[in-house]
Amino acid sequence: MKPRGLLVAAVILAALSGALYWSNHHKPSEKADNPKEKVDAPPKILSLNEADISDIVIRKKGQPPVVLAMQSGAWKITAPQALDTDAASVNGVTSTLSSLSSERLVDDKATDLAQYGLADPPLEVDFTVKGKTQKLLLGDATINGSANYVSLAGDPHVYTIATYVKSSLDKTAGDLRDTRLLTVDFDKATQIELTAQTAGKKQSLTFARDKESWQIVKPQAIRADAFQMDSVVRSLRDAKLTASSPDDEKKNAAAFSAGAPFALAKITASTGTQELQVRKNKDDYYAKSSAVEGSFKIPSGIATGLNKPLDDLRNKKIFDFGFNDPDRIEIHDGAKAMYLTHGGADWWGADGKKLDAATVQPVVEKLRDLAAVKFPDSGFASPAVEIIVVSNSGKRTEKVGVAKAGVKYIAKRDGEAELYELGGVLVEELQRAVGDVKAAPAPAAPIPAASGKKK
Repeated sequence: MKPRGLLVAAVILAALSGALYWSNHHKPSEKADNPKEKVDAPPKILSLNEADISDIVIRKKGQPPVVLAMQSGAWKITAPQALDTDAASVNGVTSTLSSLSSERLVDDKATDLAQYGLADPPLEVDFTVKGKTQKLLLGDATINGSANYVSLAGDPHVYTIATYVKSSLDKTAGDLRDTRLLTVDFDKATQIELTAQTAGKKQSLTFARDKESWQIVKPQAIRADAFQMDSVVRSLRDAKLTASSPDDEKKNAAAFSAGAPFALAKITASTGTQELQVRKNKDDYYAKSSAVEGSFKIPSGIATGLNKPLDDLRNKKIFDFGFNDPDRIEIHDGAKAMYLTHGGADWWGADGKKLDAATVQPVVEKLRDLAAVKFPDSGFASPAVEIIVVSNSGKRTEKVGVAKAGVKYIAKRDGEAELYELGGVLVEELQRAVGDVKAAPAPAAPIPAASGKKK
């Protein structure tokens, strides 16, 4: 290689070595790379006390303005029509307004708002705080589409905000209205009446609330299944209207009028009674509520959740002690009798002797599993087995008689008229479990201590 070439190569190598040394010894600070650590945080656009906001007007091009007003401690839609609001949806708007931060400041002395789409903005949100009204202007999207330009009317500053922040303010009356078909407070409901109609058959049921549990009171007093009743209440609570055009509203009204009655629900609370009618038209379901104007298409699951046969809603379990172990069990099976008392983690027999808990637990589980396979009208004669279960710290006592009717077993709870047909296998398994209960093993003898003497 020529000397001149060697010289050029040496200079380049020295330059590269110097650059590598500088790079290794002058790393950029973590604060510069981490936006969270930057000293200059994005400018705040609005910082308000959310509770001081009293009126909001959302103006969107081509649509009537949506007017929200605080009335008697609750937000109401007053235009384009008077409607109740969904509290969570409106809170999303007020929360965004009260603490609105920008992504960045674009221009601190903007003279041409048109270049940002702010001279005639597609969206404007007016809000009143302590009698003073301000206008938030939301303009065009940025080039990459991830943000929108925004400014306050009368303020020369132009900022950008994330598109999702803009979306939290870009709401229609349909987005903000209360969409529940029944506005009753279900936590305070005291009575539910259900009328179901299927294939020409009509069934009317009434449920009354006893503290936290529901009971069937009509056509007769019957224990209700807690899980099934939760499902009924959930269907009523989840019945909601969907946004629709005027044409859709007409179609829904026509479909409801032409439909066959399917279910009728009446819910009573301290504020009064509300009613929901459900009709079936071909394969679709439509509802009309006494609390909301109009007819609405609803999911089939909501409709069928209100049209269940009586037996599906009845409590099939024989005992109500649930997942908590009872305090005392008494079983009389012919000439044999067993008395079990629960204390702490231990079980004790009638003679006061401790029992092997592992052999008692199957008895508890079989009692817990006893459930009706049918609800017969007759068949209970003299009980062959009598069972008494005390639970809930002695507050609940359940007495059940079990009679054999041919190959079947029929159970009857003391003080109740209904009968329960039991699976024969469960009864026989219970009898075997009772026979397998054993005394607790004797404690092991202590090991004598070593005397310590050397031989």
